[in-house]
Amino acid sequence: MNATARPLLLATISPATRPKLEKALGGRVELRFLADMPASERAAALARADILLTMQPAREIGDAWPEAPAWRFVQVLTAGVDHLDMRRFPPQTVIASNVGAFAEPMAEHVLAMALALCKKLRYNHERMREGVFDQMSFTGTLRGKTAAILGFGGIGRACAALLAPFGARIHAVNRSGRTDAPVWRCSTLAGLEDVLRGTDLVILSLPLDRDTRGVLGPREIGWLKDDVILINVARGELIDEHALYDFLRDHPQAAAGIDAWWVEPFRHGAFRMDHPFLDLPNVIGSPHNSARVPGWDDVVLERACANLLRYLDGQAPHGVVDRTLYLDP
Repeated sequence: MNATARPLLLATISPATRPKLEKALGGRVELRFLADMPASERAAALARADILLTMQPAREIGDAWPEAPAWRFVQVLTAGVDHLDMRRFPPQTVIASNVGAFAEPMAEHVLAMALALCKKLRYNHERMREGVFDQMSFTGTLRGKTAAILGFGGIGRACAALLAPFGARIHAVNRSGRTDAPVWRCSTLAGLEDVLRGTDLVILSLPLDRDTRGVLGPREIGWLKDDVILINVARGELIDEHALYDFLRDHPQAAAGIDAWWVEPFRHGAFRMDHPFLDLPNVIGSPHNSARVPGWDDVVLERACANLLRYLDGQAPHGVVDRTLYLDP
C-alpha cells in the first residue's frame, strides 16, 4: 500500500453511514459513496476504486458495474457471500466476508428457538387455546444434551458459549476437524453420520457453498434421532426441503426452528415454501431476522471497518473468501 496516497474506498451502502465510517477509518482512505454520484460518473468511479465496501453489490451497483475494476480489496458487510457472483470480480481482488459480525444476536435466537421447542411452548399454547390444560405433561430440557454445531465459526462459537451453562456437550463440526474452543468433540463433515446419530440438538451455521449445498439430504436426515431438535440460521439450501418436511411430519417428537428458508426476498426477491412447514405443530419459524437487533448495524459496520484497517495495515484480513467454493468446478 502506497503510504503517500490514500486509497479510494467506494461505498455502495447508504451515505448515512459516512460519520461512522469516517470515525472508524480515521482518514486512512478517500471515502466516497456511490449513491452521492450522478449516474453518469458511477461506472468510472467504480472502475478506479481501490477498495469496495458493499452489502449487495449486484443490486447496489446495477448497470454501472465496470468491465475491469481496479479493486484490490472488497469488504462485504454480510457474513454470508453466496449472493455474490464471484465471476464478476477480478482474479486479483481479495474478497472478505464480515465473519462473526452477527454472531451474538444469532446465537441468542438459536437458544430461544431451542428452549421454545424443547419446552414445547408452541404445542402447549395451541392446546390451551383448544381448552386443554395438561399440567402433568412433560416438556424437555437442554441440560446434559449433545449439541452438534455444523459450522463452527463466529456464530457456532457464540452458540456453544450460550449452551455451556446448560452442561451441553458440544460437538463442533468444521472444515479442519480442529478447534481451540473447549468442546466435547470436533469433527469434519466426513464424519457426519456419527455426529447426527448421536446428537440431540443440531444447529446449522454453515456457509452455503459448493461443498455444503444439500449437506442434509434424505440420507443424512435419515440419520437424525427421532426426537432431535434441528435449528437452521444459515441457508435453507443446506437442507433438502422435501426430506425435512417428511421427517418432521412423520416424527412428531422431533422439532425444527427454521430461520433460514429456501426462497427468501434478500437473495431471491420473494418468499416461498414448497411445503407447509408452519402448519406443523413441531416447527417454529422466523423470517431470517435472527441477526436483526436494534443498534447492531453499528456493530456490523465497526467490525467491517476493523477488518478494513487490518488490510490497510498490511495484516491478513479476517474472512478472506475462497472463491473457488462458489464457482462451478
